[in-house]
Amino acid sequence: MTSLRPFTVQIPQAQLDDLADRLRRALWPNELTGVGDSYGVPGARVRALAQYWLAEFDWRKIEARLNDHPQFVTEIDGEDIHFLHIRSPREDATPVILTHGWPGSVLEFLDLVAPLTEPGSPESPAFHLVIPSLPGFGFSGPTRSTGWNSQRTAKAWIELMDRLGYERFGAIGNDGGSMISPEIGRLVPDRIVGVHVTQLFSFPSGDPAEFENLSADDLAGLEHLQWFQDNKMAFNLLCSQQPQTLAYALTDSPLGLLGWNTQLFGESLDPEFVIANIALYWLTGTAASSIRFYYENAHTTDHPTGPTTVPTGLAMFKGDFQSIRRFADRDHADIVSWNSYDAGSVVGGPNDAPGHYAAHEAPEVLAGDIRNFFAAVARRTVTTAG
Repeated sequence: MTSLRPFTVQIPQAQLDDLADRLRRALWPNELTGVGDSYGVPGARVRALAQYWLAEFDWRKIEARLNDHPQFVTEIDGEDIHFLHIRSPREDATPVILTHGWPGSVLEFLDLVAPLTEPGSPESPAFHLVIPSLPGFGFSGPTRSTGWNSQRTAKAWIELMDRLGYERFGAIGNDGGSMISPEIGRLVPDRIVGVHVTQLFSFPSGDPAEFENLSADDLAGLEHLQWFQDNKMAFNLLCSQQPQTLAYALTDSPLGLLGWNTQLFGESLDPEFVIANIALYWLTGTAASSIRFYYENAHTTDHPTGPTTVPTGLAMFKGDFQSIRRFADRDHADIVSWNSYDAGSVVGGPNDAPGHYAAHEAPEVLAGDIRNFFAAVARRTVTTAG
């Protein structure tokens, strides 16, 4: 059961034809006028994306782009795990495993492949990339067992790297991957070169002293977090409590899946990226199993104790979740790199979060931060050894 089976994406044309037929026959909900986004994702945006999906989007283009890279499937802990394995031509390349979240997918990392495997300068670090689909997501297919939370996934990723022969490696993550990657470091700290993420999800503990003398930027970050909690967290609550109740609508209707998943794709993102990710969930039948990730994390009893100890780096973007250094230092004992980047020229509104999909929106910026982080860790290791 430890074999690595080559995999090629081949969606039957009949499945694509059925999808188009469902989109053409979609039933649209009534919508109040003049309410903007206060009741949820506005109909005008969903209609525009649905029309793009039906009339302009080319799944075969996405399929070909995935098939340009070596892909495999292996069974780990009773589940099929799909992954891309892209080796750098550089012999000194560092192995890394990159983990996405929901409603993203392996697609969000494709723009990082070239800058990480073949950087322009021979002095810049290069990387061998392992990019798995989370259990229950995409081409990993629906999960067959319960309990696939961040910790169990981290254990599976360690097993995957074992099978690929990587004794020492780094972990990179975004969104849910920013929760899973630090757990890999917690489980096997002696094997992890470093952990690089785009969010450090550290929150106030309840101690009033934690809020004393916070900077203006930190206070603004907390204010944004509170706004998100009050206005946009319904998806988390429902997925954490009753994912199966929602699953029927998401599995039966591509329009329903589009409306639900679009809430976490910013308005500034290009429609091809948004629809490609949503189509991947639809075509693999993983709309239901993917949201169980929230339920499993909400109901786990396997809670971390103590801070992580491996070198940790953060590259956050101003339109995205704003990590607070004081809280992060409490949860991660060895933060060696902490950088904040502008999200670019986009001015995000309530339905936007420029930079959340940084690997797609700003791949060169993110790749540069990843290279700088691992280079710094390597220099520190050499200094310590000397």
